[in-house]
Amino acid sequence: MSIEEFFRASRAIVDSVETVIDGKREAIEMALTVILAEGHLLIEDVPGVGKTMLARALAKSLDCSVSRIQFTPDLLPSDITGVSIYNQVDREFEFKPGPVFANLVIGDEINRASPKTQSALLECMEEQQVTVDGTTYALATPFTVVATQNPIEMEGTYALPEAQRDRFMARISMGYPDSNAEIAMLRSRETRSPLEDVAPVVSGQQLAAMIVTARNVFVSQAVEQYVVRIAQATRSDSELRLGASPRATLQLVRAAKVRAALDGREFVLPDDVNAIVAPVLAHRLIAANRSGGVARASVAEIVARIVAHTPVPLGTVGR
Repeated sequence: MSIEEFFRASRAIVDSVETVIDGKREAIEMALTVILAEGHLLIEDVPGVGKTMLARALAKSLDCSVSRIQFTPDLLPSDITGVSIYNQVDREFEFKPGPVFANLVIGDEINRASPKTQSALLECMEEQQVTVDGTTYALATPFTVVATQNPIEMEGTYALPEAQRDRFMARISMGYPDSNAEIAMLRSRETRSPLEDVAPVVSGQQLAAMIVTARNVFVSQAVEQYVVRIAQATRSDSELRLGASPRATLQLVRAAKVRAALDGREFVLPDDVNAIVAPVLAHRLIAANRSGGVARASVAEIVARIVAHTPVPLGTVGR
C-alpha cells in the first residue's frame, strides 16, 4: 500500500468514528495510531464521556474480528483466555478459546476486575499467545487490546500495576465535549444511536497492509537519538521515581511512524514524536517529589518540560 492510499484509508476510518464521537478528533487519531502501530490502548476517564463508545466505533469501522469483555470483580482469568473442557465423545480435553482470541479486544472497565484477572492479559498483550494447561495457542494477527478504566479514586476499582500499564502503548483521556459538540450529540441521539449506522470502511486485508506501510516509514538516526535522549532524561530526572522503559522507547518510535503516515509522509519528524510523547510515556512514569501525598507537578507537565529542554535535531528529513 502506498502512503497516499494509507492516508485516504486512515481519513476514512477517522471520519467514520467521528460520526459517533463528536469533537474528539485528536483522541480518535491517537486510538487509530495505536492500532496501526500494533500496540494496546488504555482509555482512562470518568464515566459517561464516551470511552467504550470510541472503542466500539473503531471496531465497527474495521472489518476484523472483535470481542468485548466486561470486567467485573468476579471475572476469572479463564473467562478471558479460555478453558479446556473434557469431551466425553472423544474422551479428551478440548480447548474452548476465550474472547481474547480476536483482532480487536475491547476490555471495558479493566480496573473493576481483580489483579489476578488483570494479569491474565499480560502474556496476551506482550507475546500474542495464551498458555492453558501447558499448551500454547497463538492469538490473531493483528491483535490489539483497547481497555477502558475509571480513575483509581472511584470506589470498587483496582489500580493497574506498573508492569501492566507499561504494556499499553498509550493512554488517552476523552475529556468533556465542548458546548457545540454536546448539543450535536443531543440532536443526533434523540431517536437512535449513531453507532447503528457505522459500517466497515477498511477491510481486514487493507488493515494489514496499512500496518505494513506504517512499519516501513523511515526514521533517521537523528530522530532515533532524539527519542533516546527523551527516554534517558526521564530516567535521570529528579522529579521522577520511575522513568521510561526500553519498551517505551521502542513504542514511541512505532507510534511516531504511524503519526507521520497519518500526515501523508514517508519519514518521521521530531514533531511526530512530540505529538505523541505524552500519551505514550506519561502513564509509565511515577512522580518522585510529593508534598502531603500529592505530586508537586503532574507527570504530563514533567514530560512536557523534558521535551522542551531536549535539543531538536536538525536535518532529520533526508535518508
